[in-house]
Amino acid sequence: MKISLPTFQDSLAARARCGDRVRHTPLLRSAVLDRAIGGTVLLKADSLQHTGSFKLRGAMNAVLSLVENGHAGGIVAFSSGNHAQATAYAAAAAGLAATIFMPSDAPAIKTRATKSWGATVVPFDRVADDREALARAEAERTGAALIPPYDDPRIIAGQGTCGLELAEDAATMGLIPDAVLVPVSGGGLAAGCALAMEEMAPGCAVYSVEPEGRDDHRRSLVTGERQSNEPGGSVLCDGLMSPAPGELTFALNRRRLAGGLVVTDEAVLRAMAFAFLHLKLVVEPSGAVGLAALLSGVFDGRNRVTAVVLSGGNVDPDTFQRALALA
Repeated sequence: MKISLPTFQDSLAARARCGDRVRHTPLLRSAVLDRAIGGTVLLKADSLQHTGSFKLRGAMNAVLSLVENGHAGGIVAFSSGNHAQATAYAAAAAGLAATIFMPSDAPAIKTRATKSWGATVVPFDRVADDREALARAEAERTGAALIPPYDDPRIIAGQGTCGLELAEDAATMGLIPDAVLVPVSGGGLAAGCALAMEEMAPGCAVYSVEPEGRDDHRRSLVTGERQSNEPGGSVLCDGLMSPAPGELTFALNRRRLAGGLVVTDEAVLRAMAFAFLHLKLVVEPSGAVGLAALLSGVFDGRNRVTAVVLSGGNVDPDTFQRALALA
């Protein structure tokens, strides 16, 4: 069955559906950061979203869409952490049971938070197991609804509310972004933001940002076809480890993204330290890749208005200490 791609109108509908269940997160400026970059930087602090990441936007839209259509059964999802927490939170808000498949090496802070919302967490081996197959089998066995982390029109539309807020708040400041830097794994956030910026700031260039060794989007944008990452490599950015772009997300991103940027683990840790010391924000590695691209010079923000999505703040203490050690 062919699935229709979401549109800008779907993101508007998602915002209306979710209402104040999803927090309108702030768009921040810093004189220290502007001076360091030589341009104007806008920080979309979705690290301050309920559950600590942008993922609630898509999960809440998906769950409420199911409820609107009469679904009263459970919810099943698979995630390395942030989609897990968001889906557990959204299911609890709707009074639905949730079963979440999470890798056994997921950060403890994310596993604990998922359980705290009443979800049943089922661990799996990140390398050996097919997480989607496990979740799909559970959904079929129980009659629950499967909510994937990114390749779903409801998820993409929900993530697009981040872009809506960013464009509107920038306009309130009298600014139009020249570029938006978005962390990317499966591509749902980038696709949603690209749809919003295409409508609300047509001249704005949207870039995906990935950690070194996980640059499937960059390579896919170059070739025009979905590329996969090799197994292994760093797990610092644990939320950006999808093996390849989603089918739906890439169908949107291929025509809308200006390109892909890649950053090192050291640049990510230094960006986390900068955010804490100068911006008073706690940002997880996956959420800091856009800021890392700007601070490291991978993206030249001089004499431009650059918006950066800080997509999450769920970092474990040991990793955060690694970042602060580089300050």
